[in-house]
Amino acid sequence: MLYMISKHSSEQSGGGEGVEVVRNEPDTHPQHGPGQLTEKRIYLSSKLPSWIKAFVPRFFYVTEKAWNFYPYTITVALICYMPLYDFGVYLMFENNNGSNNNVFGDSPTPAENVCFLDILSDHIPEKHYKASEDLSCWRSNKTNRGPLKPGWRDNHSPIMCSYKKVQCSFEVYGFQTKTEDFMHKTIKDILLVGHRQAVAWIDEWHGLTLEEVRQYEKAMEENTNTKLKSDQNSSGEAPAHPTISRSISVTDERSLKKMGVTTVDMSCTSVPSLPHTPVRLNSTPE
Repeated sequence: MLYMISKHSSEQSGGGEGVEVVRNEPDTHPQHGPGQLTEKRIYLSSKLPSWIKAFVPRFFYVTEKAWNFYPYTITVALICYMPLYDFGVYLMFENNNGSNNNVFGDSPTPAENVCFLDILSDHIPEKHYKASEDLSCWRSNKTNRGPLKPGWRDNHSPIMCSYKKVQCSFEVYGFQTKTEDFMHKTIKDILLVGHRQAVAWIDEWHGLTLEEVRQYEKAMEENTNTKLKSDQNSSGEAPAHPTISRSISVTDERSLKKMGVTTVDMSCTSVPSLPHTPVRLNSTPE
C-alpha cells in the first residue's frame, strides 16, 4: 500500500507513552549519505484488541528501527514473539502535492493500492482529536501560515508530499486477513495524526538548528524513558528480559541489503514450535 500525505513541512520525531528509546545515533548509507538510526521499543499490551491479546504474551512490545537519510527513510518493525510477522515502511519526501506515481523508481503503484491522506479533511479517531491540532482553525505565528481550506493541496506553496510504501504480512492461518487489515488501519491512523501534529506544532520546531533538534530529541527520550520506567514500577510489573537470542528478518532481507542496510541480530524470545521458513497461507476473512 502506498500512502501519500501532502503537508507544509517535514516530520517531527518524538516519544509517547509506552515508548522507550533504545538508540538514536548517526549512521551512513552508501547511496544516501549520512543520516540517523533510531531504535525504539513500543509497549502495546494495553492497546491491542482482545482477539489479538488472545495469542500474544502478557508483556508485548514492538521494536521499531528507522534509518533516516532525508529525503529517504526506511522503517522496519520486529515483533520477537511473532516470527511470521513482516512489516516495513519505505518513505520518500518530494516537493509536490502527491503527483508522482513512481516515486520509489521501481514500477508505478496500481491506483487501487494508493491511499491519499489529507491532513485537513480526513477523519481521525475521536480520541485523537484536539482543537489545537485542527488545521481548519490552526494558525502559525512564525510562518504566517494557516488555516487550511478545502482544496489547499492545489493552491498552497510551499508544499511537500510524504510518500510511504507500507508492506505487511501476518502468516498465521485464520488470522491473516483480519490482522493485516487491522495493521493497515492502524498505520493509516498513526500517519494521519502524526502529520497533522507535525504541521500544528510548527511554531515549536521551525527554525531549529540540527544541533538543537538533537538536544530536543535527547530531552524527549529521557522524559519518555523515565516516565515508562515510573509507570512500570508503580504497577509493580515489568516486562521480562528476553532469554533466547535469535535473528528475525522483518522485511525482505535482500531488499534491505540492496539499500545498504545491514540486518542486526535482536534479542528475542523465540517460539520453537513455529516453522523457520514461513509459508504463505490463504486464509479467508472472518
